[in-house]
Amino acid sequence: MFILKLLIPRQPFTTPSNFIAATAPNQVPDGAESPTSTKASSHGATSASTCWFVCQGSSLMLMSSEPVEANVESIGSSSLLPSTEIVESMGLNLTQTQFLGYLDEQPCIAVALPKDCALAEGGELCNLRSLYGILREDWFAIASRAIQIIEWDRTHRYCGQCATPTIQLPHERAKRCPDCGLRQYPRLSPAVIMLVYRGDELLLARAPRFRNGMYSVLAGFVEPGESLEEAVAREVYEEVGIQVKNIRYFGSQPWPFPNSLMVGFVAEYDSGELNPDPAEIEAVEWFTRDYIPPVPGKLSIARKLIDAFMAGEGVLTSDK
Repeated sequence: MFILKLLIPRQPFTTPSNFIAATAPNQVPDGAESPTSTKASSHGATSASTCWFVCQGSSLMLMSSEPVEANVESIGSSSLLPSTEIVESMGLNLTQTQFLGYLDEQPCIAVALPKDCALAEGGELCNLRSLYGILREDWFAIASRAIQIIEWDRTHRYCGQCATPTIQLPHERAKRCPDCGLRQYPRLSPAVIMLVYRGDELLLARAPRFRNGMYSVLAGFVEPGESLEEAVAREVYEEVGIQVKNIRYFGSQPWPFPNSLMVGFVAEYDSGELNPDPAEIEAVEWFTRDYIPPVPGKLSIARKLIDAFMAGEGVLTSDK
């Protein structure tokens, strides 16, 4: 019998400990300490303390007189987020905001930035991926939450059953149809991502959409009626034509592009010859620690899986 010895650090995008999630001002979960430094207003908090997350697709508007990359040391201050005065001056629809909660007792509110709306003077639209390692970790996590919730708000304004405009429930992250009563909550699409090993070799593949030369581990969405382990075995077989065994959980990561939960596994090669699906995979190879091609950046759990293997944390030890 083989035992996996794997440790995974805290993942990007995960909720920071100094954040209290809430769906309305002054509403906190049972057992959580209520923030004391804010008072309710039309937008959920006093103008001076509100942190606005202005979202467009997978991007966030930050305020900076210079390119964001030039202000690395200052990123993370709430002053980089637009003030209530700036948000109001942009003419955004403030009746369709999403209250996120409190970060260090500062209320956080997300609002959509329409594509035809001009940025505020000094504003810069930054893709969330580009802000990793630049934006302070807790602000990065709340920005991720904001982008996902705004996307849910945008795509659930009508009932999926009868097409009636939905109503945002005030104390629940849900939309209700006033006609048929259907409730719609933010949904996640679970996906498995797995490092397949064979002895001291790991399997890496290249998808057509990857940047030049880059390889990564395999991944795929979970299908209805399927366990996570079954999804791992199926996706590996469908994508590269081999069977795996000894499937073990590694860790998970919220993935806001646009609304996934990545569940990581390690699996051992069992049988079969590599036969990649040309629609999904353009190249697949076994690699050793002596040579690894370019792989994804440290933002993703894919890199955590590869780094763990390279560090020896993915080495299998026998307890026979």
